[in-house]
Amino acid sequence: MVILIFTQTTRAQHDSLILKSGDKIVGEIKSMDKGVLTIETGYSKSDFTIEWSGIREIYSKTIFLVTLTDGRRINGYVQSLDAGNKVTITTTKGEKIESLLDDIVFLKGVKSDFWSRVKANLDVGLSFSKANNLNQLNINSRIGYLADKWQLDLYFNTNTSSQDSVETTKRMDAGVTYKYYLQKDWYLLVAPSFLSNTEQSLKLRTTGKLGSGKFFIHTNKAYWGASGGLSFNAETFNNGNPKRNSLEAYAGTELNLFDIGDLNLFSSLFIYPSLTESGRLRADFKFDAKYDLPMDFYVKLGLTINYDNQPAVTGNETDYVLGFTIGWEL
Repeated sequence: MVILIFTQTTRAQHDSLILKSGDKIVGEIKSMDKGVLTIETGYSKSDFTIEWSGIREIYSKTIFLVTLTDGRRINGYVQSLDAGNKVTITTTKGEKIESLLDDIVFLKGVKSDFWSRVKANLDVGLSFSKANNLNQLNINSRIGYLADKWQLDLYFNTNTSSQDSVETTKRMDAGVTYKYYLQKDWYLLVAPSFLSNTEQSLKLRTTGKLGSGKFFIHTNKAYWGASGGLSFNAETFNNGNPKRNSLEAYAGTELNLFDIGDLNLFSSLFIYPSLTESGRLRADFKFDAKYDLPMDFYVKLGLTINYDNQPAVTGNETDYVLGFTIGWEL
């Protein structure tokens, strides 16, 4: 069945897609990210989501922020050429840039409103056990905003575990990540973060990272990049140990795989060799496996590991959190 709604039905519907099945959809393209395009139509109360790999042609009168696999970020219209894989991006200055449909990894309407550029998620995990009256609570949250040239993300995570005859353990981490995007998939990074952890007697660790990074793989199936720079580390402790301040270098990598059906895999590893404390090395590892459910819900299995070869308490070099949570994303 061919879906065909003419543009005269509403002024807002001025973009069209031709799918590889031969179907045509006319509406207003909202965005495309991680291989999924969202389009608003006049014949449904809910937006359609379509796999980018299932689209054969695109014809748009909307001005998009377009990101290509080579890292170029362009403001312009997108039009397919000769019913093939090639497209023309006509910039707001009138320049025409030819590319392949498969090389487009991100689309966002330049005139999109504030909330359409916001992403947020919240997931919660609870567990109770009659034995020893064991109670555990995990909360993970994140909110982000994407502008034409920069991105801002804020996150807050907490884990609490209590049981009879055992001291309550608490862990909190929060932070802000600011990225300013350059050409060829380079970016500048500013990222203050905060960690409180009873396992390692950390009352508060404040870390400020300043550096740059680059995406080496940036497609509709995966993102992979690395970054490096300097990090300032300030620590206070619960066990009466004196405060510690240090300057560190840092290097890290992140990998996001999302073309696995409804499964999304994310992992990151950052290493912090100290420049002012002899022989000290810290490392942070994170792994998330998220499975999408209907109505923007999801389930997630997450593992976080923090390592410090010179901790405040001998024998507590490593702390980890393994959690299973249910969440919702905007």
